[in-house]
Amino acid sequence: MNTETTFNNLPPQPNWTKCIRPGMRLHLASGAGCPIGLATELLEHVKEIGDLELVQGLTLPPSPWLDKKYFPYLKVNAFYLDEQLGGLVNEGFADYSPSHYSDIPKLFSDGTIRIDAALIMVSPPDDHGYCSLGTTVEWSLAAIRSAKVVIAQFNPLMPRTNGLCHIHVSKIHYAIEKESPLPELPTIEEDPAYDKIGEHVAQLIKNGDTLQFGIGPVATSLSTALLQHRNLGIHTEVIGDGVMELFKAGVIDNSRKTLLPGKVVSSHALGSRELYDFIDTNPHFDFRPTEFTNNPISIARNDNMVSINGALLTDLTGQVVVDSIQGMFRSGVGSMVDFVRGAAMSRGGRPIIALPSTGIDENGERFSRIVANLPMGAGVGCHRSDVHYLVTEQGIAGLRGRTIQERVQELIQVAHPDYRESLIKEAREHHLLPSYFQLPPPWKEATHGIQIRKLQLKDQQEYILRPLGPADDRRLQEFFYSHTEETIVRRYGFTVSRMSRERAFELVGIDQNRDLALAVVELQGPRQLIHGVGRYYLDRDGKSAEMAFVVSESKRRLGMSSILLERMIEIANERHLEKLWAQVDRDNTPMLTLFRRYKAEETPGDDIHTVSIEIRLSEQEPSSAKSRLKKAFLKFGHKNDPSNSK
Repeated sequence: MNTETTFNNLPPQPNWTKCIRPGMRLHLASGAGCPIGLATELLEHVKEIGDLELVQGLTLPPSPWLDKKYFPYLKVNAFYLDEQLGGLVNEGFADYSPSHYSDIPKLFSDGTIRIDAALIMVSPPDDHGYCSLGTTVEWSLAAIRSAKVVIAQFNPLMPRTNGLCHIHVSKIHYAIEKESPLPELPTIEEDPAYDKIGEHVAQLIKNGDTLQFGIGPVATSLSTALLQHRNLGIHTEVIGDGVMELFKAGVIDNSRKTLLPGKVVSSHALGSRELYDFIDTNPHFDFRPTEFTNNPISIARNDNMVSINGALLTDLTGQVVVDSIQGMFRSGVGSMVDFVRGAAMSRGGRPIIALPSTGIDENGERFSRIVANLPMGAGVGCHRSDVHYLVTEQGIAGLRGRTIQERVQELIQVAHPDYRESLIKEAREHHLLPSYFQLPPPWKEATHGIQIRKLQLKDQQEYILRPLGPADDRRLQEFFYSHTEETIVRRYGFTVSRMSRERAFELVGIDQNRDLALAVVELQGPRQLIHGVGRYYLDRDGKSAEMAFVVSESKRRLGMSSILLERMIEIANERHLEKLWAQVDRDNTPMLTLFRRYKAEETPGDDIHTVSIEIRLSEQEPSSAKSRLKKAFLKFGHKNDPSNSK
């Protein structure tokens, strides 16, 4: 980083009582670019000046200007709240402006929020007199253009970043030279719930996608889960250490981006000192104002744009609470809606909301983040029609294009098991569920053995192998009606002309602790198409089970039945079953060939048209089946992913 100032014509130091006058509104640069040295000097004179307003975004401690002793002379107004500032807002000592980050520069430039003075931190000027805004561009350029007075802290520890993030020293009226370490984010402790969320979100991301994700536990877990992806790009508002680690690992190369290919596009960096060193003069990082990075039109110019954002709550119809609960402000509108709408407009784009299924309130009590009714004062920042996917550690809910009843089914399925019954009860009171919907028993985590896995089959396309659930009734119905009559006869043994929604629910709403139903699913944007189903029904003796398979005509000879059978054998072994059996049509050569690969015993069936198949699990070779499965599973970077085991 910069170690000395080489440009000689520097601005004078500020005389605070002369350059700052009573009644002024001051912009304070945010995050790692917050000029704490300037703010500290200003506070020495704030009582003498008086009646000042400080406008800021998210900042990290130390934040001496938030001491209540200054509030008679200084009002703080924020676009985003941390825990300390949120508490001050809720007590009435500070204020909050709910604004989209893409709109803040315009609020400054058109005078809606008049900026009288801009307090910024920059790198020392280079030989040409240009300073870099470094880690924090955001809306600082708009504040600089709008302000009558610009006061800078030259900090040699500020990285010199590339992009639209420079200011000539002639635009700075006053400055101080002060070296101070940039604020760093504390290390996030591992949390199994967030680890699972990261793994689920990674299922929805394809090689070559362009991503937006910020900082915090979701971003940390996602960064780990993406380590086996390739050719990812970044267009985001804020980057953290996760982006750096993925870039170093070769996962992020921005090669398939359609807007500014080859560049990580961001407006803000917030993380460790290692991150700040990494972006210093790094030509692969392009820092720009939020009127560009957060503009939904700019975002949508990236094909296959995937946005991942956190939230506080959601109701059962998909309304997402962003900044407040019960009238208590917790965070801010931020960049969520900008990127949700931009990703939705992108060709192949996918907006994702990710949050743990439960939280802890101020009294230390656990609560469900998925609720039937939003509490009074909850701030809905993202409309139900904007959300494509909602992810918790319990699974993935696909919401785009879904009816209200389907949304409720999907969201109950990803709520914490302890709250599902009460959610069903409340949903029924509001007629939000079909009459046939019942909740199957929750999986026994230690024994169910059912993992969601991404596959790549012989057609080189990506699929998801996952258990069927109660919200799949409509998908299974569509799958049934896609079959030819021949497939229906072979699968069911007789011609079935109808598959009602209620009958479909009976087939998906099973107890997965006892029976088993797996599906191979293709993601077409937010739409999920079932292409293959494998299931078994446990016999009364508890030691054997009848199995059955059906695969779409258009997806045969790709290995789906083989993958389903191998996974079923693994799970049956984990559950200590002794055998799997089936009645197979004598003319069904592909299925008989598949079973023979597993040393199946063949005996006459129930009639002259069928063969009875029996697979003894003790005769299987788990290592070879696992090897075959590993060839199809697309690996994740998650440490608990069994496909990474040797």
